[in-house]
Amino acid sequence: MKVVDRVFGWLMLLGAFGHAAGSWQFYRGRDNLALLWALSASFAVILLAAINLLRAERSHDRPLAWICFGGCIVWMGFVIVFGVLIGNVFDFRPLINFLITAVLAVFSLRSLRAPR
Repeated sequence: MKVVDRVFGWLMLLGAFGHAAGSWQFYRGRDNLALLWALSASFAVILLAAINLLRAERSHDRPLAWICFGGCIVWMGFVIVFGVLIGNVFDFRPLINFLITAVLAVFSLRSLRAPR
C-alpha cells in the first residue's frame, strides 16, 4: 500500500507542475493577476504533494499525518468550488484533482490509525 500512497503523491506533484505550465502558457502576457494566483495554487499543491510524500515515508508521524489530512480536505473543498465555478464538478480537471486528493486523505487517515 505504501507504493500506491507514493504513486498518488507523485501524481499530485505532476499535476501541480502541469497546472503551473498550463497557467504560464495561458495567462502569460494576458492577465498577470490571474497568473499570480494560478501559480500560487500550483505552489500550494506542490507543497501538499511533498508533505504527503514525506508522510508516506514516515507513517508513524501522527502530526504530519494530521497536517496532510487537513491540507487534503481543504484542497478538496477548493476543487469542488472550482468545479462549481466552471459549471461542471464532473469536468476532468476538478474530478481528477478530487480523486487524487481523496486517496491521499484516506492514506493520511490510515497513517493516523497505524500503531505507534
